[in-house]
Amino acid sequence: MTARELALRVVGDVFPPEVQATARSAHAAFDYRVRRSDLSERDVAFAAELAYGAIKMRRTLDWYLSLDPAQDEKNKALPPAIRELLRLAIYELVYTHADEYATLFEFVNLAKRFGHRGLANLVNAVLRRFLRERPAAPVRELFADEDEYLATRYSLPTWLVRQWREIFDGRLEEVCVAVNAPAQTAIVVNTLRLTTDEAEAQLASTGAETSRSSFVAEALLVRRGQVSEARGDGRWWPQSESSAMAVAVLNPQAGESVLDVCSGRGNKALQIGARLRREGSLLCIERDARKAATLAQRLERAEVVGGIVSGDATEALLPPEQHFDRVLLDAPCSGTGIVGRQPEARWKKQSTDGERLAMTQRALLEQAARHVDPSGSLVYAVCSTDPRETTEVVEWFLARENFQRGPIPAAYESLLTANGDVFVPPGIDGRDGFYIARLERRG
Repeated sequence: MTARELALRVVGDVFPPEVQATARSAHAAFDYRVRRSDLSERDVAFAAELAYGAIKMRRTLDWYLSLDPAQDEKNKALPPAIRELLRLAIYELVYTHADEYATLFEFVNLAKRFGHRGLANLVNAVLRRFLRERPAAPVRELFADEDEYLATRYSLPTWLVRQWREIFDGRLEEVCVAVNAPAQTAIVVNTLRLTTDEAEAQLASTGAETSRSSFVAEALLVRRGQVSEARGDGRWWPQSESSAMAVAVLNPQAGESVLDVCSGRGNKALQIGARLRREGSLLCIERDARKAATLAQRLERAEVVGGIVSGDATEALLPPEQHFDRVLLDAPCSGTGIVGRQPEARWKKQSTDGERLAMTQRALLEQAARHVDPSGSLVYAVCSTDPRETTEVVEWFLARENFQRGPIPAAYESLLTANGDVFVPPGIDGRDGFYIARLERRG
């Protein structure tokens, strides 16, 4: 298997041609395919660049392929694998430092394998014409409006660009550019097991280069090298800096009681547990049985003491008199903040997701609020940029409940909204988009 074939198979897994087929995420598909290959580290890296890039830039690639209307009609009738192959080839020619002869030769041969000689000849003709004409990137004059242009130029759904225009105003194009750049890699150190300095030293010994986060004391940003969960032993774990900010804003202290609602596989629960220093208590709520099982294993490996309640957190799962000093609700959301990290995310989401999920988020917030101690804090967080899931949910909650916004650490001043919530723009400095509101009971 070559790097280009691996990339083609990954794209096919993410966008399966059969309607009933189960699509994989790009990262899951890539990991699955790599395990079944014998490619060198260099070829694996090249395959990842091709697969993830072609998935992200899918709309722009289709625009290039549609420049000749007659050929575009023929392309639309091609077998799905051949059309994906053309997207990959155009991506390589436009966005990488390609050896053009090798690109043409390899993709024509792949077309023979995944189709037949006639299809290979068509692929050869399309790619040779592209190299001959070398079309420029999309320009504003070719589109009916600015949002259609930006969506095509930066390969995003038009509805998302329009939503971002309302949110980011003068920074819209900056965000569109940023979500196509490589996402920042970060880890959170389990300070029960070692200090952040010790983690830096251990990572440096493996060739990794890291720097401290300006926002989260136990987070390290990986500038160079590959870092995964430390041998699975819980010394550190991959977690985006934006995600780790939610716990930093919650700021749990040793000896306190903390409720983590919608814990998932447990990144934030581990982070909370380490901050509690094995003093106080941690209780997690997770609906998905498989995620809860993974959470239990990770808590044990990390030597974090915490209980787990399985169930739907929109319902009353705990006794009404059970209160906590701090409650974290990292609510399920549309995930528009992570379109830069997950290559396929922009194509799997719908403009109606925010409206649909806001109902669940409101119910979760209402239930979580019932367990906040009178002197306690509640942090609401989502990896979304959609106002229906962020400011509108919080304003709805504040209008109904005896809560007010609480203080945010000074380090977050550059990320604060006019209302005093943390809002991380997606892609900027490689970060995920995130919204975090700190809420406290009124006296």
